[in-house]
Amino acid sequence: MKASEVMTRKVVSVSPLAPIEEAARLMIAHRVSGLPVTEPSGAVVGMLTEGDLLRRSETGTDRRRSGWLALLIGPGRLARDYVQAHARRVEELMSRAVVSAAPDAPLSEIVALMESRRIKRVPILEQGRLVGIVSRADLLRALARLLPAETRAADAAIGDAEIRRRVLAQIAEQTWAPRACVDVKVAEGVVELRGTFTDARERDALRVLVENTSGVKSLRDSMIWVEPATGMVVDAPPP
Repeated sequence: MKASEVMTRKVVSVSPLAPIEEAARLMIAHRVSGLPVTEPSGAVVGMLTEGDLLRRSETGTDRRRSGWLALLIGPGRLARDYVQAHARRVEELMSRAVVSAAPDAPLSEIVALMESRRIKRVPILEQGRLVGIVSRADLLRALARLLPAETRAADAAIGDAEIRRRVLAQIAEQTWAPRACVDVKVAEGVVELRGTFTDARERDALRVLVENTSGVKSLRDSMIWVEPATGMVVDAPPP
């Protein structure tokens, strides 16, 4: 999927010359945690988020550093703290390093930006103008549309042999799976996993794999966790 398919097109933005109070009221009224800061031309010149408004003198949350620490970090850092606590205009508080993407950017690129830059939203620009924004909430809405229904009537017709073939085929494709140590039995749509594993995360992944296989009604985990260094059985299924 592309950014243009999930982005919010009616973007709430704020002027760099707007007072901080206006920005805060916009966030509250529109239930957003961040605002693009735009010029009249539509160019994005910054971002203002809830995080920028946490350390404020009005709420008594401004940073108050001890004397020795103030000497250690220097006047520049202290000056920045002062601006954060007392700024009155958006341009004085906004982040100017704007991370953006194009409308045809794949969602994998958007998510990579969010993870690497530790941000919650990415403005979408076309020819330098703001045309949308992709937030974590937009990604969640897209996911909700794409997730399959909990039950599908067509799956009921899939036989046990075919379910087993599909599960084994999926396991064979996974580089993390302990393929040589896992066996699968299926009876009336109930999948039983047998064998051993050396990492609990492999068990979790195998469960998810089975649950996502068409036709599976439920899962029985009969696998044994073996400690790799000693070969000791750490846990075993109940008799």
